[in-house]
Amino acid sequence: MRTEFDQVMQANTLAALRAMKRRQALQSLAALVLGGTAALADQPTDRRRRLLFFSRSVLFEHPVVHREGKALSLAERTFNDMVRQLDCDVECTKDGSVFDGDLDQYAAVVSYSCGRPADLMKPESKDGSAPLTERGWKRLDAAVRAGKPLVAIHPGLWLLPEAFGADCLGHGGQQVAQIKVASPKFPGTEGLGDSFSLMEEWFSLIRFAKDLHVILVQDCAGMNKDKPTDKRCYDRPPFPATWARMHGKGRVFYTSMGHREDVWANKIFAEVLLGGLSWALGRREADITPNLEQAAPQANEFMKQ
Repeated sequence: MRTEFDQVMQANTLAALRAMKRRQALQSLAALVLGGTAALADQPTDRRRRLLFFSRSVLFEHPVVHREGKALSLAERTFNDMVRQLDCDVECTKDGSVFDGDLDQYAAVVSYSCGRPADLMKPESKDGSAPLTERGWKRLDAAVRAGKPLVAIHPGLWLLPEAFGADCLGHGGQQVAQIKVASPKFPGTEGLGDSFSLMEEWFSLIRFAKDLHVILVQDCAGMNKDKPTDKRCYDRPPFPATWARMHGKGRVFYTSMGHREDVWANKIFAEVLLGGLSWALGRREADITPNLEQAAPQANEFMKQ
């Protein structure tokens, strides 16, 4: 025979279950009314909003990603501030083993790592971080091919060169270069006009995939080529400096800008990077028809000389 205490406990349990079901129903209704975009207030993370910013440095540690103690670097702090405009959160890491973990938790991967895959797998680094593993590197490539957005800034294209569809010869001394806008309707370029000039450490990029949608083109015509390294890198026809492409099902975006501290505070850089990230995340659409032959027709002739 049930005691009065048992009856009260059963009644309280049933009431709690009914209340929980009502809350779940109301939460589902709210998500439906808001077009399925509303996140629950008590949900700890939203995989559609969480970005991974990876900056392990092996060949060289760029000052913008250098950390003092446990404090985030200038680039990490600035990127955090930038992507708030996209309602995104950022996890910043230099730990190469991150790609062995749950990549599904990230809406996109953003690379500012310095070193080719073989370099990034070495235990030694400029920042004392853990190495990339071959398994993690292959998992990242598979994730991008399956649809994971991938963005790289400055040296970051070396993380997955095949995904970005290009390689880097090196760079000369920092100087001003003219950058021509080849895709004025791509997100982030709408207000740039036909061209702009910027002081930067410019990579001399090579071996471009034919399916690139070129957004910005570097014109070396007015650059100083007196020093041997400058002549080697910049005595060449115009070549892509920012572009978009598909790697399997994954949207991939790259910009060579981002070396200097003042560039990270530059409005043009911010607009280009946010525009590319918005496209990569699927927040904005763009026509990415391959245009290498139109935008920089002699770009791949350089290494044949």
